[in-house]
Amino acid sequence: MRLQASLLCLSCLILSSQSQVEEKGSLRRSNDPTGRCHYTFTVASPVESSCPESSMKPENEGVLPRLTLLESMVSRLIAGGDGGSGRQMGSKGEEPLQEAYAQVTSERNQLQQDKDRLTRQIQDLQKRLGELSQEAENLRQTPCKQTHTSGAGQRENRPAGDGFRNAAYQEMKAEVTEVPASHLIPEGNHNFMGCGELLSVGDPVMHKKADSITGKYGVWLQDPEPRGPHYTNKTVWRIDAVGKDVRQLFAYEDMDQFSRGFPMKVLILPEPVESTGATMYRGSLYYQRKRSRSLIRYDLASESLATRLELPHAGFHGQYPYSWGGYTDIDLAVDEQGLWAIYSTSKAKGAIVISQLDPKSLEVKKSWETNIRKNTVANAFMVCGRLYTVASYTAPNTTVNFMFDTATSTGRAVAVPFKNKYRYNSMMDYNHAQRKLYAWDNFHMVTYNIRLGRAGRGSS
Repeated sequence: MRLQASLLCLSCLILSSQSQVEEKGSLRRSNDPTGRCHYTFTVASPVESSCPESSMKPENEGVLPRLTLLESMVSRLIAGGDGGSGRQMGSKGEEPLQEAYAQVTSERNQLQQDKDRLTRQIQDLQKRLGELSQEAENLRQTPCKQTHTSGAGQRENRPAGDGFRNAAYQEMKAEVTEVPASHLIPEGNHNFMGCGELLSVGDPVMHKKADSITGKYGVWLQDPEPRGPHYTNKTVWRIDAVGKDVRQLFAYEDMDQFSRGFPMKVLILPEPVESTGATMYRGSLYYQRKRSRSLIRYDLASESLATRLELPHAGFHGQYPYSWGGYTDIDLAVDEQGLWAIYSTSKAKGAIVISQLDPKSLEVKKSWETNIRKNTVANAFMVCGRLYTVASYTAPNTTVNFMFDTATSTGRAVAVPFKNKYRYNSMMDYNHAQRKLYAWDNFHMVTYNIRLGRAGRGSS
């Protein structure tokens, strides 16, 4: 009986324990590999919802403190806790702006003062102009007193009527019209304006610099005797001679527009241009056709080819160039006596030949053979029927070294100083109306004033 009671008590304990395990845990029974029975109890923790990790990743260890710090800073910014330092930084950033504003204000005040000063000067000039205009009007209305000794009494007693003024006007008009137009002195040039021998060449004056490689060398000039209403002696012409097919002729209204680089028109030539030997005369462009001895007269008014003619026996395309090369075999030039060609032939064996051409037909009127080797001089030009050559195209200080006079068919050495300021002078042309040399010196378009001696002075 005792044994039965003990077994009953033990059964109750087991059932009671099992019911508690079912409520708070679970009992699992299994055999191990040796056949022994194992009991496994699993109980949920009343505090922790999950097991803590045994280890954390190093990069996550500092995240929580940084997030806490960031939240603290955001809270301070929202609450205005950093307002003082923000205002201090703002004031430092405003200092450069205040300085710039003060500088602009000072410059504006200075400009306003300059404007006021210029306005006062304009008013003074306008006042002076009004006074001069009034004085001129008074002088017009006041009759001139006669100072001639013969017949003075009769002229002083004679009223200054219309007949007297008309006679004086006709006399003055006759005296003015007797002066040849070719002898008028251009502005700023008070030298002798007749034909004579070259005495000096001034320093180069730069008018324009080319802005691309096509402007290394070329032709630029003005027509000394223009024709037609479209173009005048102020019109400037330019050809950039670098390229395989040179056809563009740029026209500029005047020297100011040329210096600014604003052409008023671009003409397309019917045949390509060879090198830098072109010239302008009486409303036509004269040039050598590429790779030929053909000369072309291009009429500017009709924008068409007017005349084409071969220059007899002339070398071309590198046979007899100037010393700088550039296929400068035929060089056309203009002076007081007309149109000229400077070239050489196989008969002349490279010596310079000068031919005077008919401006319309391009036929040779007369030729002269010199003893100047063409490939030993840098360039040449004609003045008053005389050929002048330049010794070097690169030396900054060189000379006009030879002269040949077509009037006497004689030549001799000369030594007129000449400057190649930009060290590569590839074109030279004389304008008898302006009494200047036009040259193209290493991208730079320049002019030289020249001075001539009176007729007979220093002649050969």
